[in-house]
Amino acid sequence: MTLSTSAAAIAANPSVAARGRGPRRSILFFAFAFAVIADPVSSVAYAIEAALRALHGDLALLLPTMSLVIGLVVVVTANYWQLVRRFPKGGGAAAAAGRAFGARWTFLPIGALVVDFVLTIGISIAAAASAVIALFPGLAPLRIPLALVLLVVVAGLTWFGHGGRLLFAVMTVAFVAISVAVLILGFTSPHTAGHAVATTDPGHSAMLAVVLAFPVAMALATGIEAPSTAIAQLGQLDDTHRRRFGRGTLALLLVIVGGLTLALTGLAVRLHIGIPGTDSTQIADIAHAAAGPGWLYGAFQLTSSLLLLAAASSSFQAGPGLLKALAGTAEQPGVLPPVLGRTNHHHTPYWSVVVYLAAAALVIVAAAGQEQELVLFYAVAVFVSFLVGLIAMARFAHREKKSALAWINALAAVAVVFTLAVNLLRGWPVLSLAATVLIAGGLYARWTRAGRPTGIEDVEARAEVA
Repeated sequence: MTLSTSAAAIAANPSVAARGRGPRRSILFFAFAFAVIADPVSSVAYAIEAALRALHGDLALLLPTMSLVIGLVVVVTANYWQLVRRFPKGGGAAAAAGRAFGARWTFLPIGALVVDFVLTIGISIAAAASAVIALFPGLAPLRIPLALVLLVVVAGLTWFGHGGRLLFAVMTVAFVAISVAVLILGFTSPHTAGHAVATTDPGHSAMLAVVLAFPVAMALATGIEAPSTAIAQLGQLDDTHRRRFGRGTLALLLVIVGGLTLALTGLAVRLHIGIPGTDSTQIADIAHAAAGPGWLYGAFQLTSSLLLLAAASSSFQAGPGLLKALAGTAEQPGVLPPVLGRTNHHHTPYWSVVVYLAAAALVIVAAAGQEQELVLFYAVAVFVSFLVGLIAMARFAHREKKSALAWINALAAVAVVFTLAVNLLRGWPVLSLAATVLIAGGLYARWTRAGRPTGIEDVEARAEVA
């Protein structure tokens, strides 16, 4: 699938689609949806391997583990389905928390998103470098410099603003198409097979191993919140169509991410592809075993690395956009220094980009350019945002006497708490939680000193349209 020049014009000007019918609005939807889901789709590149490493290479338990991950992704997606219905102009968990518990609670999901954007950039760049190294092993000694060069390039592209949205959609479609080709070949006529054994420890408790491993792979859930905030960009559509776009994107996200994850996991088990070597990744080994060293393998590595760079670029736009919105305007004072809101003629808040560039570079260097070192931290901050959103939606349901919905949201919140707890028990991921709390506390303190300006609940929506 490719997107034409007319599609680019429609995606850049939602009012055209708003006046159009049928095909035009459909083109806008697919351009919007495939751009927004670039982040969660790219997570497939490292989440399956993260689960296998947590299972100590036990392939027999990999599919049950990833199935549990997808189950929790469904639960979280269902919550954002409700959020889109209630907040069709965007806002996500921050809007839900502010309206359910008061403006002060808005800062916890905001702090979580700030940390999540930094980690998304870091892990996506590191994973893109790993994909390149898997294709060209000679670059392995240059892993950190390669990652930092890619980081600077992606940060530099943000100078041109949101023009890359259509490119993100193309990258997502290309990766999905190549992945489907690899899967078909792998299940029907694979090039070779690996030598990983089905189980490494038949005497352990399978259930306990799965329960302890699946939270690590919940990095797959990052990006689920994007449709609930990105619909704010569709200002020329009415609330009904924004709801349809948001919910349609969530459904597409679930189908593509869930389908690719389970299919690639099944192929890994079928072809006995275990924990990869130092200079490769599991997803690269899966593609190599399925397609051999030819053009399809090269295309798979190329599209996966470009998709990961697109995911990083998306966070390089969303993260600084959030800081810009927090910096406020002359008409509406903010809580951060005005310098973070300064923009170029492409509306890019360049000093905010520099902040994220420095933070992501620090993260990449600290992890030695290894994305698997960052996975443990990745699924912590964003799950704080998930938790706040779930509790807020449970409160709304309780107020409206929708008992069944309140119980569903409450049980989902318990599942998210468990996921957080297991990840935090691993030790170092506590740093992600600490950073989230510190940023949230700092923003709250600045908001209080600024006289508690109104409208903070809508800061995520303003970040998308800024």
